[in-house]
Amino acid sequence: MLRIRDIAMGPEQDVTALLFEAAKILRVSASEIQSVSLVRRSVDARKKPDVKFIYTVDVTLKSGEGKILKKCGSKKVTPAPTELYKPPKRQPEREKRPVVIGFGPAGMFAALILAQAGQRPIVLERGEDAITRHEKVAAFWKNGTLDAKSNVQFGEGGAGTFSDGKLNTGVSNPRIHWILEQFVAFGARENILYDAKPHVGTDVLLEVVQNLRKKIIALGGEVRFQSRVTDFLLEGDRLSGVKLEGREVIPCDRAILAIGHSARDTFEMLHTAGVRMEQKPFAVGVRIEHRQADMDAAQYRRFAGHPCLPAAGYKLSCHPENGRSAFSFCVCPGGQVVAAASEEGRVVTNGMSEYARDRENINGGLLVNVTPEDFGSGHPLAGVAFQRQLEEAAFRLGGGGYAAPCQRVEDFLAGRPSTGPGRVIPSYRPGVRWTDLRQCLPEFVWQTMALALPMLDGKVRGYAQGDAVLTAVETRSSSPVRIIRDDSGQCNVRGLYPCGEGAGYAGGILSAAADGMRCAEKIWEVYGK
Repeated sequence: MLRIRDIAMGPEQDVTALLFEAAKILRVSASEIQSVSLVRRSVDARKKPDVKFIYTVDVTLKSGEGKILKKCGSKKVTPAPTELYKPPKRQPEREKRPVVIGFGPAGMFAALILAQAGQRPIVLERGEDAITRHEKVAAFWKNGTLDAKSNVQFGEGGAGTFSDGKLNTGVSNPRIHWILEQFVAFGARENILYDAKPHVGTDVLLEVVQNLRKKIIALGGEVRFQSRVTDFLLEGDRLSGVKLEGREVIPCDRAILAIGHSARDTFEMLHTAGVRMEQKPFAVGVRIEHRQADMDAAQYRRFAGHPCLPAAGYKLSCHPENGRSAFSFCVCPGGQVVAAASEEGRVVTNGMSEYARDRENINGGLLVNVTPEDFGSGHPLAGVAFQRQLEEAAFRLGGGGYAAPCQRVEDFLAGRPSTGPGRVIPSYRPGVRWTDLRQCLPEFVWQTMALALPMLDGKVRGYAQGDAVLTAVETRSSSPVRIIRDDSGQCNVRGLYPCGEGAGYAGGILSAAADGMRCAEKIWEVYGK
């Protein structure tokens, strides 16, 4: 099989034309090609006003692939990679079953690998199943009634379930394609296998996470909801069991810690138990909203609204003169800003899109880097305290009831409070309060944002338009903590394997899932000795 990269075609060209484009590059007739399979598809809108789809394909020829590779003389053509991920083989079941703490992406795929290896893992998730969780989140968004045990952060699927379900990653790892294949097997659309910026959508993720859970159970695993781990039992420096809220004890000598970045009480319990951890940089800021039609026009120009093009997004960054960095994060085309609080009296925002991405607005994080020097303390959990301060300030400025403070960009840049919306209607529920965001953001954050907005507008026309809406505060971009582990995947409590976003080793659904798999494989290696 030969791989051909960088085939450029216009939006008006049908994908069936790839066969003839491939034949042209290989300098063969179309009849000599046995099959063409799509590997990657991206949109290139950099050369305004032109827009192109850029394809990578794998081509199987009827014969003579080696000769054709030499003859075509194109740098776009290489032998197709053959490295494929193979899950660990089944091993005899051990008396003590492995435990997986948390059922977000890292925990789900760790449990799946252990189940496929015949180890019947016990999954302990502090939140509720996807359907019950969805109902409680909907109630929170409607009337501001927060369930601190089951919300956007906690429950089946983790924080990623109430997101865009973005599956793009900078990680080069043979596990990644296997993970995408599992998502498709559990209900995601097949285009995630080749789109350069794949997304599942919140509506589809609700189905996917339930099907994944059913597969783990069918393989002998067990998934228990409303099961918060409150302590670890140790024999010396080794794990011997976990204690649940309600005092139940589960004996185990191997546990994967996949708690996510919002399990702050668990971080505190781990610190008290002597688990080594350290401060970690992250980022904070706001969600910025524009009308999707405006962003489509800015990115696609004359092709805006073309039925073959996806809702336009963006990926932006800059380095203002004050030495900080500002960047876009978790951009949700055709989506909404969501209330993502998990603690009483604290406002947190995030972004979410359904599969169709067909809502009125696009939103994305506008974040500023935060370093441990900003925390004001050397305590390992000082970053958590920093987050909480911002969330409490946003709650107060929003006026209570989990309304979020909100401001138009033109007012923010002018340093005056907003009194209402313009063309962009904020999508955050249960509601917003128009105000001055400088009252709830640290000075270095709002100053960096004020410097960055005009710079980013120079990269995407209209990014800093006056009617764009800023909603505060976004604090959960990544974990403020890293739980220290060694090459075996274990922390200083032997038998405990921290992984995923919460442990500080991942930054998104795919990288978290791959890290969970890696830790499951480490346990499998121990079992095989």
